[in-house]
Amino acid sequence: MAVSHLKSLQALELALRLGSLQAAGGALWITPAAVGQRIKALEDYLGVDLVVRGRSGLRPTLELSPALEHLRTAFQELETVATMLNLQRGDEIHIAATSDFAELWLKPRLASFRTEHPHVLFCINGEGDAPLRIGQVDCEISFGPPRPNARDDLLFRDFVLPISSPENTRRISNVALRERLEGFPLLHLDFYKEDASAPNWANWIKSQRLNRTEPNRGIRFQRIKPALEAVRANAGLAICGLALLGPDIEDGTLSLPFPVSTGQWTDHAFQARFRPDALLRPQVKRFREWLADQAEVTRDRLLRRVELGPA
Repeated sequence: MAVSHLKSLQALELALRLGSLQAAGGALWITPAAVGQRIKALEDYLGVDLVVRGRSGLRPTLELSPALEHLRTAFQELETVATMLNLQRGDEIHIAATSDFAELWLKPRLASFRTEHPHVLFCINGEGDAPLRIGQVDCEISFGPPRPNARDDLLFRDFVLPISSPENTRRISNVALRERLEGFPLLHLDFYKEDASAPNWANWIKSQRLNRTEPNRGIRFQRIKPALEAVRANAGLAICGLALLGPDIEDGTLSLPFPVSTGQWTDHAFQARFRPDALLRPQVKRFREWLADQAEVTRDRLLRRVELGPA
């Protein structure tokens, strides 16, 4: 039987044990639809139905019932083996994070954690001083709608507003207000597009009552980092969040061409999810505490900048 069928058997066992596709998806960190697809693939392979849906949840079919206890025992044994092998990872921490968060926020701060815990090795998005391993990561960091779940740690929301190079900020300050954006290329960042609260150039320009022809034209970027490189090179202005840009704004590498009051908080947030069994390892628990402390520092700096920023 193929490895994909083993994943299907895992999805089947979890769905029946937990009573729903949603619960199984949460345990596997995949969507309920993906759980259903795995089970369906196994049913197609075997040529029989394996589950039925009832008022009390999922139930095994008559074809599956004789094998169900063996299936559960098998995965209990596999979980035992996985736990035993997991101990051999020692002081490794495996993280999956949005690329921009990892590059612009997490990695630059890890030096402070390593100072206190020099023996801990990291693998972030498959790279680092710990080798990439097959299996679930210890921590997943994403940007999206806050999840009201005890497994999720809300790190911080972002504050989004126009940014530019210092040179372009000086140029903007020397022209009339209604003409401030004519002649300046606008760079469009799709990172925030799923968040309706985050402004784009068209609605930001409208809200500030500025004049700009065809505000939707310009180069589009999927990630923050390459957009910032274009801004630094005087290629244009971008609307971006301050949460990941603290050092660049503070050292003058990047600049704010308009008052901070023209920005807006995002509804989406950066948030971390830790596997419960990973938190049984002391180094992961310590990393979670460190991450919360660092996020609090970022929140405080953002609040101070928004409240005390130039008028």
